[in-house]
Amino acid sequence: MPTTADFLTFTQWAGVLTLVCGSLTLLGFVFKWSLRFRMVGATGFLAVLTGGLFALSLVPLTRTLIPGAIPYSLVYDNGGNQTVIAVPPQVTESELEATLRQAASNLYSYGRLGGVDNQLTIRARTILHPEANISKPLFLGQVKRSLSVRDDEQMVIDIYPQSFAQLPKP
Repeated sequence: MPTTADFLTFTQWAGVLTLVCGSLTLLGFVFKWSLRFRMVGATGFLAVLTGGLFALSLVPLTRTLIPGAIPYSLVYDNGGNQTVIAVPPQVTESELEATLRQAASNLYSYGRLGGVDNQLTIRARTILHPEANISKPLFLGQVKRSLSVRDDEQMVIDIYPQSFAQLPKP
């Protein structure tokens, strides 16, 4: 995954290419070349591309890694205050807690709307198959974190032991 330093390098090269294309565009107008108006479009596109690369060089694109967390997949996200992640049925309680902490950090965004309590709720679930062709979702835990504080030290993590009792034993 490219880092912010890589995007800054890409921005510099795109900026140079934009200046070269802009110079060719000016020459096209001076000498009345037939492709001068196409060059205006190409220069404008390169300027927008350079601006986008510059914006990516300012914002870190890293994900938080919590020791002990396992991979999860995002199942539901309303873009506001509720999300659901899926974990495998072989998860342990300590792995689930670390995974919920990691998901709470990775899914935080300034653009989320928190509703009345300004809290993001992330629920973790797995799928059980008690019989053939029957699937049963099982919620294993949840985390609630603030949407106004980036590094929320007061996250509330709830693990459901009664749900872990229903998981198949290895």
